Amino acid sequence: MSHPALSYRPQFDDRSACLDRFNSVRAQTLELTDGLSAEDMQIQTMPDVSPAKWHLAHVTWFFETFLAKRFLKGYQEFDRGYNYLFNSYYEQVGKQWARPHRGLLSRPLLCDILDYRSHVEAAISDLTDAASDTDWLQIAPLLELGQQHERQHQELMLTDIKHVLSQSPEPYAPFAGSLAVAANPTETAYLAMAGGVVEIGASQADFVFDNELPRHKRWQEDFEIAARPVTNAEFAEFIADGGYEEPRLWLSDGWAWVQENAVRCPLYWRQDGEGWLEYTLHGLGKLQPGLPVCHVSAYEAAAYAEWRGMRLPTETELELLARSHPAEGVLLGDRKRYHPGALESGNSPQGVFGDVWEWSSSGYEPYPGYHPPDGAVGEYNGKFMSGQQVLRGGSCATERNHIRATYRNFFPAASRWQFSGIRLAKRTRPASSLKSA
Repeated sequence: MSHPALSYRPQFDDRSACLDRFNSVRAQTLELTDGLSAEDMQIQTMPDVSPAKWHLAHVTWFFETFLAKRFLKGYQEFDRGYNYLFNSYYEQVGKQWARPHRGLLSRPLLCDILDYRSHVEAAISDLTDAASDTDWLQIAPLLELGQQHERQHQELMLTDIKHVLSQSPEPYAPFAGSLAVAANPTETAYLAMAGGVVEIGASQADFVFDNELPRHKRWQEDFEIAARPVTNAEFAEFIADGGYEEPRLWLSDGWAWVQENAVRCPLYWRQDGEGWLEYTLHGLGKLQPGLPVCHVSAYEAAAYAEWRGMRLPTETELELLARSHPAEGVLLGDRKRYHPGALESGNSPQGVFGDVWEWSSSGYEPYPGYHPPDGAVGEYNGKFMSGQQVLRGGSCATERNHIRATYRNFFPAASRWQFSGIRLAKRTRPASSLKSA
C-alpha cells in the first residue's frame, strides 16, 4: 500500500532541482558545525543527547540504507559496520548500537564520517542520473523524506551541542554575536478564536510526515489564546512567587519530577546574586526579560499556566492559530541568530512559527484512520505514539522550509533540552487564582 506522505509529486520531475535541494541541505548541516572541534562533536552528556559526529553519520546512513543500497546498481557500501553503529531505531533494518552509549564511540573518527558523507553524496548524485523512470517514482519521495529527516537532525544537533557545551563552568559559544537587549512587554492580549466543527491535519502539501495524516473533523469550543509566548520576566515571577515549591500547581508526575531532580528554574538559567544569567549558543549573559522563556518541560509549562489561572492550549487550538495567524518569529539561521527573538506589546500574534516550540496539553496519538507507511520507514513516527506530549510551532532551530501549521513535534513531558516554551489559553470558565497569598 502506498502512503500519501511518500507519494510522487510533479516537482520531482526535475531531477536536477531535486539534487540541488539535497546538496543544499547537506551543506547547511555542515555549516552548523563550523564553530565546533572534533572533541566538541564527540561528547554525549545524557541519553537524549547524541554526539554531533553521530548525527552527521546517521543522516548519511539514512540515504545509504533507503536509497543507495536499494536502488543504485553496483553500489559499494562504505563500511558494513556502520549499519549497526548509525541505525537509530529501525528494527527491520537490523540491530543498533545502544543510544545511551553513542558518546563512547571514539571511532570512527570525524574525518571518517566526513568521508562517509562524501561517499554517499556521490552515490545519490549517480542515482539521480542513472535511475529508471520506474525507480524514480519511488526514489524521489524517499529522497525528500531523507532531506526532511536531516532537517530534523539539524535542529537536534544544535540542541544537543548546546547541552554539551553548557556543562562547562565557562561555557563556550559556537556562534558569534550577542543577543539584543529585550525589555519585558506589557501583559499579552488574548485572541478570540471561533470553534465549531473544524478540520485538523494535512491534506495536499509539498511534503508532510505520516503523523500529520489524515485530515479529519473535530469539535472545537470557542477559545481565547495568547497573542505571544510567555517571556523570561513573566516566568521569573513564577519562580519568585515560589512556583517550584507549591505542589498544588503541579501534575502528580511533574511534582515527583521536580522533587527528584531538584528543578528550580529553566534548564539554562543560572543564579547570579539576586538576578539570573542564561546560557545561549551565543554565550553566557544576563537574562533578557523580553525574550521567550525556553527550555522548560511540559510539567513546568502546565504549572506556570495553573499559577496564572490559565491552561495550556490543545494541539487543535495551536493548529487553528497557526492557520489563521501565521506570524513568524526567529527560525533557523535568521540573521545568524540561534536563540528566540524579542517579544513586543500589542494585539498582533507573535512567534506562531519559530522562536520556541509550544507545549500543548495533548498527548501524542494517531489521528483517526492513521496508518504508517509500509516497510522500515513506517517505523519513523507511529511506534512512538505513547507517553509523549505534542508541541507545535517550530523554534529558532527549525528551518523555515521544514515547518507548517500541521507539523506535530513530540517529546516526553519531562524533556526540556529542546527550545520548548509556553503559550497560554484562557480557561472556559472562571477559576480561583492559585498564586500564593
